[in-house]
Amino acid sequence: MSVDIWPRIAPDALKTAVETTEKRELDWLVEELREILTNLKHGLEDCYALLAPIDPGSTLVLSTPRNEIVKGHITRVGTRIVKGTIHLRMRTLPYQTLTINPEHPIHLTPLTNLHSILTHSIDLLKLTLSYSYPTATATTPLPSDLPPPPNFLSAQLRLLSQSLSEALALLKGPPLTTADTTWTTRSVAPSHFSPPLPPIVGGTASGFSSGSSPSLSFYLTVQDSLLVLWLRAIEPADAPVNFGTKLALAIGTARRLEHDEIDKVFGYCCGGEDHAPPAAGGPGPGGGGGTGPAGSPGAQPIPLSGTREKKPVDVFVREKVRVESADPSLLSLSAKLSALSHTLALARRNFAAVLGEELEGED
Repeated sequence: MSVDIWPRIAPDALKTAVETTEKRELDWLVEELREILTNLKHGLEDCYALLAPIDPGSTLVLSTPRNEIVKGHITRVGTRIVKGTIHLRMRTLPYQTLTINPEHPIHLTPLTNLHSILTHSIDLLKLTLSYSYPTATATTPLPSDLPPPPNFLSAQLRLLSQSLSEALALLKGPPLTTADTTWTTRSVAPSHFSPPLPPIVGGTASGFSSGSSPSLSFYLTVQDSLLVLWLRAIEPADAPVNFGTKLALAIGTARRLEHDEIDKVFGYCCGGEDHAPPAAGGPGPGGGGGTGPAGSPGAQPIPLSGTREKKPVDVFVREKVRVESADPSLLSLSAKLSALSHTLALARRNFAAVLGEELEGED
């Protein structure tokens, strides 16, 4: 089976006709992209609004299923936890109630980075629309060395696709099947609580006395669009084990709390240090949540004046508790971003087919 053109056209005329047809198709697709990009911009603005710091915020319940090891609530406003009360009945710690200091909110690194990515994506779409579809009312001059609109659109769509992938990865969070040791550096500083939690300062030679009780690591992160709280009872690896504990384990009146981090030594360096609020910068994925949000890839928490770096303390995890809290705004945000990413992927495939480009497996 073959395809032929009737009436026959001379080769030179056929080449010209093909080029004209391809140009008309490209012009039509560029014009169609105007509506797609406008809808993407409106959709991202809706996502941005879901992270806006609007009072009174979202009050989320923290409770362990089938028991009352953890019971309480926290309030999220934008990318911060501004208040909360949590009752703990862990086996290796005394019964206690944690109260978050409203004057010292907890910044969530994944949400702070997500906020930066959404801001960057919206600005990217504004630039794309103003350059590719100039209007008589446009007042912002654009660089004269930018490529023609089709090539410019292709590059911008690729950047936007990367940003949406990073945003979805932040909401997905680290998988449960892999070890996540971010808690050793990004646990919430004791000063965020009222009264402050006692920090770990080292082993017996650095201030820990024989038989001292474990300390608490309070680590907030995002997984599967849920706020997840990890609580760990930790104690220095060189702290001697109480004789009563040894005897109870030997005769069977007490048993060890088994978990996946038992008998592992971790370098813990959240000994009461605090960090500054997020600095302005480009977007970038961050691992875990805590008190030191970063605005750019690879950025590190910035210590406040008057603080000093502490060396990591080798610790054991005696007890470990995970608590999930479903946040309707984050679940809605994830669904919206997934839909926008699918729309963008379809537009990129159509545009690449007309331009004769390959997407290199990015989608």
